[in-house]
Amino acid sequence: MAGRILRRAGDVPTRSLWTKIKDVALSDVAAIARGGAIQGSLENLEQILLEADFGVPATMRLVAEIEGQARRGFIKTQEQFLNALEKAIESSLRAGNSDPRFVPTASGPTVVLVVGVNGAGKTTFIGKFSDFLKAKKMSVLVGAADTFRAGAIDQLRAWSERTGADFVGGKPGSDPAAVAFDAVDAGISRGKDVVVVDTAGRLHTSGSLMDEMKKIDRVIGKRLPGAPHETLLVLDGTIGQNAVVQAKTFAEAIPITGLVITKVDGTAKGGIVLAVHDALNVPVKFIGTGEKATDLEAFDPKAFAHEVLEG
Repeated sequence: MAGRILRRAGDVPTRSLWTKIKDVALSDVAAIARGGAIQGSLENLEQILLEADFGVPATMRLVAEIEGQARRGFIKTQEQFLNALEKAIESSLRAGNSDPRFVPTASGPTVVLVVGVNGAGKTTFIGKFSDFLKAKKMSVLVGAADTFRAGAIDQLRAWSERTGADFVGGKPGSDPAAVAFDAVDAGISRGKDVVVVDTAGRLHTSGSLMDEMKKIDRVIGKRLPGAPHETLLVLDGTIGQNAVVQAKTFAEAIPITGLVITKVDGTAKGGIVLAVHDALNVPVKFIGTGEKATDLEAFDPKAFAHEVLEG
């Protein structure tokens, strides 16, 4: 994961978050250790973390942790400062409901419902996810319940062919819930390990589309009690705090069990990952790091905390 999350190979290097912190917030580490200049320096740290999309609650918590350690004399060098901040970020990502593992059910297909707004990267994630599952020797069926866009159906069919997944799709304009039902039904009858159901991208402000998403969730449960076993919300990592607003709205409509943050390779504002986890108390499951089928990372809080600082 190192070196891949916040910067693609070959990109023009950008100033890492740690470089900004060193330049602005650590001009006098010795003074921080003595307590003499701590407040001004931590105000700078606060500003830098907010600009990196950590959000207010997470930023306040991180700054308070660093201030406490500095006042107790545990931070006397830049390396100690970096290590303390890195561990504080990792600890926050591990707080609450934070298990990033994808755990299949013991019997029958594990049904995964994928939701999110237009342009977040749901279809691409499903293709990558199918490849991820295939690498773990799991059989996959993909259901194209985004029937509003013929292009979405064709794109998922192409991904399924590429990754060797079975495919179930309806005609454009057909009932999305019926397609979801058929996909789960086919997954059961064909003995598949995992059924992944796509849904139409919807604005979080669209009441009618959110109601339809609830219907899909109910219909899946009728065909297979307890399903969907995972409902993954896909968020665009480049949109900043709007991702938190979207996440909260989706979570109010249906139970979200995991987060997928896409396009994180294209932004130096990786703090949004912690901000969304903080807001929903839901684990980050996957990070999208590029366009290829293999550019999907199972989330590792320790590696991410290191990468988000050092870039």
